[in-house]
Amino acid sequence: MTATITKVEVFSVAMPLVGTFTSGGMSKSATKCVVIRITDSDGAIGISSIDPSTRATSPNTAPELAAAMRDIVGPALIGQDAGNANRIYEIASKLVPEQPGACVGMELACIELTCQRLGIAVHDYVGGAVLDKVKFNGWVGELPPEDAVAEALKFTDAGFESMKIKVGNDVDKDSARVMAVRDAVGPDVQLRMDANQQCNVEQALALCHAVKSCNMQLFEQPTPKDDLEGLAQVRRDGGVPIMADESISDHASLIRVIKADCADYIKFGIKQAGGLLPSVKMLATAEAAGLPVVLGHGFGLDLSTMAEIMLGATSHNIVPGLECVGPLKVVDTVATTRLDISAGSIDLPSGPGLGIALDEDKLAKYADNA
Repeated sequence: MTATITKVEVFSVAMPLVGTFTSGGMSKSATKCVVIRITDSDGAIGISSIDPSTRATSPNTAPELAAAMRDIVGPALIGQDAGNANRIYEIASKLVPEQPGACVGMELACIELTCQRLGIAVHDYVGGAVLDKVKFNGWVGELPPEDAVAEALKFTDAGFESMKIKVGNDVDKDSARVMAVRDAVGPDVQLRMDANQQCNVEQALALCHAVKSCNMQLFEQPTPKDDLEGLAQVRRDGGVPIMADESISDHASLIRVIKADCADYIKFGIKQAGGLLPSVKMLATAEAAGLPVVLGHGFGLDLSTMAEIMLGATSHNIVPGLECVGPLKVVDTVATTRLDISAGSIDLPSGPGLGIALDEDKLAKYADNA
């Protein structure tokens, strides 16, 4: 008889950040996440976490997703086979079609449970790793040039080989920041800049021209996510490779970006793609279209980070410098051991599953009771 799901537990977490982070004009000092734990009738356990962005709106905030999983999706999964990830996702998506994050959380936890039962790592579940080591991408906030340089040098001194620089819509301030960082880190560090949709076409082009001597790897989402025509214009006329991020929300949006010929790179995380298995499909589509993928999301607990690390090792079309760097931004973990990516790279973990166990005391300590 196939083991079936007997318990679904959902934990709301508010993890303090090491400082205040500003991105896309919004600041936060804690990241609100949801941790999921699923148990089957044989006692096998699978875990996952999801980490909505600061810009998440109703009904996709962390408290709303937690409620949906706890009150709606979780009860419906009792008695189901956790090994059938497609069925789990189908049930969840029919129950809460407007809350894809809830579907992702349940899918990942069931896949992790299956990997635990099989004694394999998550990267083995999706076909196997082609890399033995993964690298990470640092970041520099919207800071004055001297502060930006200090942040950049911390990363290069630690061993990071790439980083992104946050920019807004002030060409003079943004270009001064970018040029100062380039001068400080030298020519061998890959530099990305990220506007989080804050520019119009004119501003984006002006910034591209202002930093033309900086040999930028890419410019991430300069224009609003729905302005694919504007993004294409910046790509044609700016002289800096363009990456679509917020324009990518699922497989269909990836196809729209490909058809619009508006990007040289694309970026998404597992939650953004709609789950681990949808991520694998999107990676294949991007590679077929000749678009390298930057993988990861900026704020996340160790669980979701490890899922992206393991996925990030499965394809040479994933650009070195994963952006799943949440563990560097938070003060602690909800796991029994803390994931250390502070040197800018790690050897690929071998699992089983995510190779992580939850710490009950930490879950209680950082519980979001708001």
